[in-house]
Amino acid sequence: MRKNIIVLLGLGMLLTACGPQTEKEKNMDFVDNVKVALADSGRVDWNVLQWTRQPAAFVVKGDTLEVTTAPHTDLWQRTYYHFQNDNAPVLQMKTRERFFSFVVKTDFTQSHHRFDQCGVVMYLDSANWLKASVEYENEQFQHLGSVVTNGGYSDWATTAIPADVKTMWYRFSRREDDFCIECSADGKDFSQMRICHMQKGGEEVSFGVYACSPEESTFVARFSDMRITECAWKAHDGQQPDA
Repeated sequence: MRKNIIVLLGLGMLLTACGPQTEKEKNMDFVDNVKVALADSGRVDWNVLQWTRQPAAFVVKGDTLEVTTAPHTDLWQRTYYHFQNDNAPVLQMKTRERFFSFVVKTDFTQSHHRFDQCGVVMYLDSANWLKASVEYENEQFQHLGSVVTNGGYSDWATTAIPADVKTMWYRFSRREDDFCIECSADGKDFSQMRICHMQKGGEEVSFGVYACSPEESTFVARFSDMRITECAWKAHDGQQPDA
């Protein structure tokens, strides 16, 4: 069995496995990661991140996380393909803050096999989650897209981008129980990928990063430049809600 490898540098960062807890235990030890980060100029402290599922291996180098995927790992629920995959490694923080944005840079230079992917995720449970990533397809193009899963059924919205794109920034924003995912080539100018509503996204949520290889593959995904900001997804200033 391969052993997880952890290299701790600089801030004494620690990534911890997340086991089952009772509601009482959750309430007793709850720390709102977003509020802590906002109070610390947006800095994301690795100590607050927890593995929902651990990868084949991972390494922390300064402010960069490297995740090695295992073959046949994925997130998908039913729609079209009819199968259910729920074993992708997910590293998350939790919050009850209802307005914020989370930014992260992904580097997937080593992706090489169909559906190799890494990106941003909000994983609530096996039937309710969302993710955004670039999925490798072939040497000509790949898929920049997102999946939203509500009540055990997934959708998939994609656009083709050149295969030589090897990094992508994401900005994940929350406004109560609605969410926005954006992407950027440079971490400065972001473009909207989608807006969605999450049926179980109204209270405490968990969000972060993931990487997986749905077919017979493995690669190293890199995550860096994680930060929390005030909600960059501004309130709508057009048509007012129906009375």
